[in-house]
Amino acid sequence: MFSLEGKVALVTGAAYGIGFAIAEALAEAGAKIAFNCRGQAHLERALEDYKARGIEAKGYICDVTDEDAVARMVADIEKTLGAVDILVNNAGIIKRIPMHEMEASEFREVVDIDLVAPYIVSKAVLPSMMERRRGKIINICSMMSELGRETVSAYASAKGGLKMLTRNIASEYGQYNIQCNGIGPGYIATPQTAPLREPQPDGKRHPFDAFIVAKTPAERWGTPDDLKGPAVFLASEASDFVNGHILYVDGGILAYIGKQP
Repeated sequence: MFSLEGKVALVTGAAYGIGFAIAEALAEAGAKIAFNCRGQAHLERALEDYKARGIEAKGYICDVTDEDAVARMVADIEKTLGAVDILVNNAGIIKRIPMHEMEASEFREVVDIDLVAPYIVSKAVLPSMMERRRGKIINICSMMSELGRETVSAYASAKGGLKMLTRNIASEYGQYNIQCNGIGPGYIATPQTAPLREPQPDGKRHPFDAFIVAKTPAERWGTPDDLKGPAVFLASEASDFVNGHILYVDGGILAYIGKQP
């Protein structure tokens, strides 16, 4: 029931990090992989990385906030690989800026990529899924779908919205045997979070690094590999009666009040 043999998966923003790990897991389970990124250099490097892992992936340069570009990409995937069975809306950005210092244009950029883009790409694949009466959509949410924190007003707003978009897709399209769920990663060691883990000049841990380790029962950052099993589960028949759920993969941080001082 966990096999993805013969399925076509589109993973957005899967040139590296979480998206790459999820695409690799889906490929290992049998899926054919398509992915996008926004630049030629990233695309070429990613294709080399997929090849090194023994994965034949089809890559696209596509801005997922551009509805026409997304429609063209999905049409080409359908023509070359087949209709999309699994969509993972992974592409995202974060801007760590205090809200009172953030330009509205910066806020909109984060919301466009982290929330509007999943709407656009989901909209593009839904008609075929509806016609075939099957499909899996996985939105990469965040602990910030539930919590707030300093400097991430745009990101938390977008990820909170993505949680509700996930639930609404499940509500609206469950009748077509389409399941839409989310994965909410905790703090994952990726290039995007690298600045938060850089050692201090005196050799001590970055204060935020120490804070996260102390707040996580697992006492570590997650890795992209920690998301592989949850992604395969939500992409497979094993989750056919799971819909509108956000699976938090956070080492227990959302369940934990923290150690007593």
